[in-house]
Amino acid sequence: MDSLQFIKKHREDWKQLEQMVTSLNKSKKVITGSNITQFYRLYQKAAQNLSYCQTYFPNDEVTGYLNGLVSKSHNLFYKDQISSGKQIRYFFSTKFIGLLLEQWKFVLVAMVLFIIGAIGSFLSVMNDPLHIYSILPPEVAQGVSPEHLGKNGAAVDSSLMSASIMTNNIQVAILAFAGGVTFGILTVYILVSNGILMGALAALFWQHGKSYDFWAYIVPHGMIELTAIFIAGGAGLLMGYKLFVPGHYSRGFQLKEQAKRSVQLLLGTVPLFVIAGIIEGFITPAAIPLEAKYIVALLTVLGLILYVIIGKLKLSKSETRGDFDS
Repeated sequence: MDSLQFIKKHREDWKQLEQMVTSLNKSKKVITGSNITQFYRLYQKAAQNLSYCQTYFPNDEVTGYLNGLVSKSHNLFYKDQISSGKQIRYFFSTKFIGLLLEQWKFVLVAMVLFIIGAIGSFLSVMNDPLHIYSILPPEVAQGVSPEHLGKNGAAVDSSLMSASIMTNNIQVAILAFAGGVTFGILTVYILVSNGILMGALAALFWQHGKSYDFWAYIVPHGMIELTAIFIAGGAGLLMGYKLFVPGHYSRGFQLKEQAKRSVQLLLGTVPLFVIAGIIEGFITPAAIPLEAKYIVALLTVLGLILYVIIGKLKLSKSETRGDFDS
């Protein structure tokens, strides 16, 4: 694609962004919720176009034009949001949900990979209980005792199990995300291997008639933790996919651009891990009825659904009222 074709393809978006910048500068108004989504979309697209031009048309006039447009847009977009915290609120309430809805297919694939690993190891251990020792790390296989789960009001064995599976979830999420640079191969491995670990333990407790107890100690924090891991894994898979199928752009360009999007998805999971950690520290080991633990799990699922619905409504409202205030 030469520079003239490139300009023809994107100039309407540039013109629209330029009009927004000019109007906002004249009116001396800041960007509000009614126009921030549209402005950010155009600004982000112009920034991507600038990066492309700097790579393929470094000496062309269009590169200078875009550099100026992106600079003006950046200054306008961030001048009142960095100090006020509006950017953070907007990201977690709207932007993150928008990214999640755009990339939901990759998040779903991440979940499927985890489930495949879990089902495979579950069937393996059910077929031969001794397989547990070849699947699980030695310290976990020897330390987990289904008979003592939750006895005396303390989940001693479940704490060991949780420490082996769930306490390093942020690290797992980061690795799953970073695995995207390996064309997603490392991401696939991490998701499947974590599923294998979960499936083997589920089979072990099933064989001892402790499935109900086992899941009571997993799902209160696990529903949020696994959701966060699937999102991080989906971010890694997205990056890997774009490296495999770069389209009209170079792999270097796709890596740079998709890494930004994937990092945003990863950052959006931080509050989920914080909430899951609180639940894991205070609810999971608590000497409360197992039914109460399942109720907590249900509430976390409903909370996640409500969060997405509210974020989607805010996103739709912003897009509907996308014209900025004059």
